Amino acid sequence: MSRRYFLDWVRIGAFALLVLYHVGMYYVTWDWHVKSPFASDAIERQMLVTSPWRLSLLFFISGVATAFLLGKGEDGFLRRRSWRLLVPLVFGMLVIVPPQSYYEVVEKLPGGFHDGYLAFWDRYLHADPNFCRDGDCLDVPTWNHLWFVAYLWVYTVVLCLGRWLAGRRLSGVGAAIATHLSNGWGLLLWPAAFLIVARIAMIDRFESTHALVDDWYNHVQYLPQFLLGYALARSQAAWDRFAALRWPATVLAVTAYAFLYGYFGTYTDQTPPPDLLRTVQRAVWGLFQWSAIVAIVGMAAHWSPGDSAARRYLTQAVFPVYILHQTIIVVLAHNLQPLGLRPPVEGPLLVLATLALCFGVFEVVRRVAWLRPLFGLGPRETQVPARALVDPA
Repeated sequence: MSRRYFLDWVRIGAFALLVLYHVGMYYVTWDWHVKSPFASDAIERQMLVTSPWRLSLLFFISGVATAFLLGKGEDGFLRRRSWRLLVPLVFGMLVIVPPQSYYEVVEKLPGGFHDGYLAFWDRYLHADPNFCRDGDCLDVPTWNHLWFVAYLWVYTVVLCLGRWLAGRRLSGVGAAIATHLSNGWGLLLWPAAFLIVARIAMIDRFESTHALVDDWYNHVQYLPQFLLGYALARSQAAWDRFAALRWPATVLAVTAYAFLYGYFGTYTDQTPPPDLLRTVQRAVWGLFQWSAIVAIVGMAAHWSPGDSAARRYLTQAVFPVYILHQTIIVVLAHNLQPLGLRPPVEGPLLVLATLALCFGVFEVVRRVAWLRPLFGLGPRETQVPARALVDPA
């Protein structure tokens, strides 16, 4: 299998967008762990630029990465992947994530919470069910933003089970899908049609929970994206088709976003749209979701940036930075509130400070052998500098 260095860069960019998006969540009216005193709807429609497709893209690239990893050998694959995913997940839930829940309780619990972090952490670890407001109770321990890691592990298990049950037939199905989608407009239209139908059929029935067991709409979005990435990974024709469709996909994505921008600027919970228009909006959402992915991957495949020291460094850094970033944002945001900084000043400061602290911690983690597995890094002696798309997320 040829290395797809350009997908490393797409993955790095997608995770970087998470930092911007989660800083943005502090300033919008949507529910989040902590909230700025200046929260408003000012940037909500701008955040729609990435929210429909960002996570689907990450699961798609994770499927490609899984195919590359399996290409290096199946013996012990699931054990190695479980180690690389579940150890950081458990560590994150016990150590990294609790400050997010703590500051959420401090800001949202009626009367606040005044017993300090250590007292909260003890109750968190003991699954205290009494952090409640208006009958809504905080579930602890929790994985918060690390839900992506849990889902990725489950999808990996599903794939491995399918390979065990179907054997070579699964590879044949994947090759047939890649061949079919590599002709004409199929790569752009068929996945988009699937996402359109899924959103129209399921969004009213299944709320997005990120709780794994009841999150059916998200599973219908993300598991097929993961499997599609796995199916297309070996097909050079598919990557060439991404590149060929980059401009039509870009036009579709820009047009779809323009519609969504106008729609959400016109209709709210207080002024709901006609039912037919709501259905059209959901179809456009699904179209935007896939056309943006084709445009981004297609542009990257066309430019095809090669290997470099920067790619190797960032490919290794991206998963530890992902694990750390949301907790750092929450801690910084809450503790900056007394300064009364306005969002145009505070927002960029939060982004820069979050990235600086994340990479500072990464520089420590990558040098300390016992810390590496806690952040999803393999032993230093097993790192191969030229390897692409092998990190756990």
